Amino acid sequence: MNTLRFITAGNVDDGKSTLIGRLLYDSDSIHTDQLGILQKQTKQEGIDIDLSLITDGLRAEREQGITIDVAYKYFSTKKRKFIIADAPGHEQYTRNMITGASNSDLIIILVDARKGITEQTKRHASIGSLMGIQKVILAINKIDLVNYSEEIFNQIRVDFERIKSELNYSEIIYIPISALAGDNVVLKSQRTSWYQGQSLLETLEEIEVVSTINLASRFQVQWVIRPKDEKYHDYRGYAGLVLSGSYKVGDTILVLPANMETTISKIEKNNITVEKVIAGENVVLHFSNNIDVSRGDTIVKKEELPTISNEISTWISWLDDSAMQLDKTYLLQHRFKTVRVKIQSINQKWNVNDWEFVPADEIKLNDIAQIKLKTNQPLFFDAFTHNPKSGNAILIDETSYNTVGALMFL
Repeated sequence: MNTLRFITAGNVDDGKSTLIGRLLYDSDSIHTDQLGILQKQTKQEGIDIDLSLITDGLRAEREQGITIDVAYKYFSTKKRKFIIADAPGHEQYTRNMITGASNSDLIIILVDARKGITEQTKRHASIGSLMGIQKVILAINKIDLVNYSEEIFNQIRVDFERIKSELNYSEIIYIPISALAGDNVVLKSQRTSWYQGQSLLETLEEIEVVSTINLASRFQVQWVIRPKDEKYHDYRGYAGLVLSGSYKVGDTILVLPANMETTISKIEKNNITVEKVIAGENVVLHFSNNIDVSRGDTIVKKEELPTISNEISTWISWLDDSAMQLDKTYLLQHRFKTVRVKIQSINQKWNVNDWEFVPADEIKLNDIAQIKLKTNQPLFFDAFTHNPKSGNAILIDETSYNTVGALMFL
């Protein structure tokens, strides 16, 4: 059973938390004890059940009526497993949406049927596109408040179609829903008889997404295993996660940065010897030669080389309260490989609200910009749009060790 990771986004009060609550509630994915707590909390508020409480996990946030972090929820049906990232709708929390979108296969953008396409709708659609998400569901919510109007649904679809040429989505699906009433969320609604598509959950169960198995093979060494005891005196294995692609016994590989060629002689998964492993699996690789391999080294197939450079053009989403400083030394962490880096230039900043690129000499909290970096040693990576698993990194302040930027390599 494969897993679909998706993020929900939309304007404040468009019903994201209620929608997720409805998905979990109607698909019987809420534990009995949790349901009892929710019913008790809701009873105090004088309504049947407040589905938004399922995702509003922090009491302080609920008291303020906002969600300020990315809340992750997990559920499954007979057809698929799901990981949901619920991102806040406020503009000042753009960095939280970047975090959730970076690991998502699909984005659900909620649109209030009474308001239509707004600037924040465009903002969220743009960020999802920038982060390399290929599939989008435009969930036109609160359709019950416009008397299940087909005309309003069609107008919102036309309005979004006008801007889709500026986005990079491969598939856009429009669904009229009422998260509060449950229309077209888990089950098709008779009150939208004019809508011929599937319910939201049916769409999520069946939509096809790009598998990382089909991408170039990437593996980065997390741990070198050398027990050196009497039983495993000659044991030498290299543990890590298969980021993308696949590896099998007999593959000719290169170890970077040393550029050493060897073959895979043995593969272990869960302490069992196997012939092949694929993306998403934690494994231990063994090589035919006793070569020097260290934590952070990259293992690739000879015919699938990544980009190798110490000058990198990248998108950056700035996450720190302090502005970015040119020529300051930062740490760039590319999974288990850490290098020192300086920001050489700011190419342009993205004015998300107006959908335009503008010159900039300063990058501050929540800004998104194209910059050029120079590392103190070559990095091995892919463009984020080609392989997000090896095309992203984080920037760290080497003094405070705060994570100050999220990078998406160009």
